Amino acid sequence: MCAWRAPLMLVVLCLAPLQAWSALDAGVIKLLGSETTEDRISAIGQLAVSPDPLAAAVLRGLGEDSIYRLEDGRLLIVNSDYAADAATGARVTPVPETKDQLIVNNRLRKVLESAQAGGKLVSPDRSVRLGAAGDLQTSAGPAQLLLLRDARGKETDTVIRGILDLAIASASLRSDSMQDRLSAVQFLGEHGGAPAKTMLNALALAPAGGGGTEAEVRLRTAAQGAIAAIDRRLARTELVGTALQGLSLASVLLLAALGLAITFGLMGIINMAHGELLMIGAYATYVVQSLFRQYLPGAFDWYVIAAIPVAFASSALVGMALERTVIHRLYGRPLETLLCTWGISLILMQTVRTIFGAQNVEVANPSWMSGGVTVMEGLVLPYNRICIVIFSLLVVALVWLLLNRTRLGLFVRGVTQNRWMADCVGVPTSRIDTLTFGLGSGIAGLGGVALSQIGNVGPDLGQSYIVDSFMVVVLGGVGQLAGTVIAALGLGELNKFLEPYAGAVLAKIAILVFIILFIQKRPQGLFALKGRSAEASS
Repeated sequence: MCAWRAPLMLVVLCLAPLQAWSALDAGVIKLLGSETTEDRISAIGQLAVSPDPLAAAVLRGLGEDSIYRLEDGRLLIVNSDYAADAATGARVTPVPETKDQLIVNNRLRKVLESAQAGGKLVSPDRSVRLGAAGDLQTSAGPAQLLLLRDARGKETDTVIRGILDLAIASASLRSDSMQDRLSAVQFLGEHGGAPAKTMLNALALAPAGGGGTEAEVRLRTAAQGAIAAIDRRLARTELVGTALQGLSLASVLLLAALGLAITFGLMGIINMAHGELLMIGAYATYVVQSLFRQYLPGAFDWYVIAAIPVAFASSALVGMALERTVIHRLYGRPLETLLCTWGISLILMQTVRTIFGAQNVEVANPSWMSGGVTVMEGLVLPYNRICIVIFSLLVVALVWLLLNRTRLGLFVRGVTQNRWMADCVGVPTSRIDTLTFGLGSGIAGLGGVALSQIGNVGPDLGQSYIVDSFMVVVLGGVGQLAGTVIAALGLGELNKFLEPYAGAVLAKIAILVFIILFIQKRPQGLFALKGRSAEASS
């Protein structure tokens, strides 16, 4: 008994609503069954604005290729278990054997999809309404204006209402009413973007013979003015977007260069392995993510917070080990230091390849860093970029406090300005060198945490930032945190503003030439190191 009860209940549930529906206009159903595509399009448009649930069922059946035409011209909605008259919703038994399927060509299917999207505008699910509004933004026609305006009046979500406003304007452009078309052009000029400009281009072009009626000339002039307004708005959006991209790049460069500003700026060490310390911080983040995913899946969104001290400690320990075993023997020998640290960078990259493999690893953003905030119409700033900018500023502030408000910072500045005098007054210069190199390496690890949230993590990660980091430090001034911040901001913005005109490669070359010329005029960089050095005076 149970074997046939479920199908029977399904049939009853399907047929009950059909029998409760009121009859549709017979003329509309006749148009739908016409051999002419234009008639069918007209029928679909009328069904789309009908409040009768039977109209929605007919459209759904048309999309599922379940509408059939009988010899007497009637249309049936035919499913596997039942058939219903498309005009009345009444059940038809038995299902006639002689029937022809109503063929839906590509043009009809596109119109049908637009019509069905209109029915989704009243869905309680926001995502469904948002998708339907987006579909109708470019495909809606004058027949759907009533439906769109009704949906817009009932909509409470501001984002969806904005999309519906654009859909109404788009549909009004095809209206027979010149006033509606002029109003739509004015609205698109004030609120439209690149898609609206595409729609207005056809109206802005003069006919081959020129002239036209007074109304057509007025419409064409209004369209040209609207396009000019859209161009100005797009230019402003592009300008703000480029500035924000430059700020984002500057924050990345700052994190990459901050550790180098300490090891190279304060200690004079040309550390070609600095990029690999960034890489170690990024891989430490990957390891923490894997541990959270396996052992603490409920707290996965907070793995980045846990990765910050782990990445700092990992890079700092590696840096301190390098300083104690190799680099401290090479102070005062820049060429040997450069070659040695370059070899160390190759060793570190190969070690990572051996442990994690040569392929990039995936580091996912936590949910609170996914998505973005709309800065302007058509411009979204991702949350992960915002977090990196804030993180960069916090790291700079902490480093400044450490160097200017702590005993370690006092020793670091003393050794930087006059190593021999600091040694004479009891400063443990060898230990300070190790701690300073560890601090710079740890800050590089923090940069690796940030980089893992915006790009791929692989063995070659650090190679993309080492040259830029040196340029930031040299331009800002040796040992000057303020100069590092300003140089990172300037180079980031300059790079992004040059890229659209010169391309990424030529933009970097132009920046390098600029830095070379700048250093020729001002070798000390933007900010000169304060204080006197016994080494410099000897």
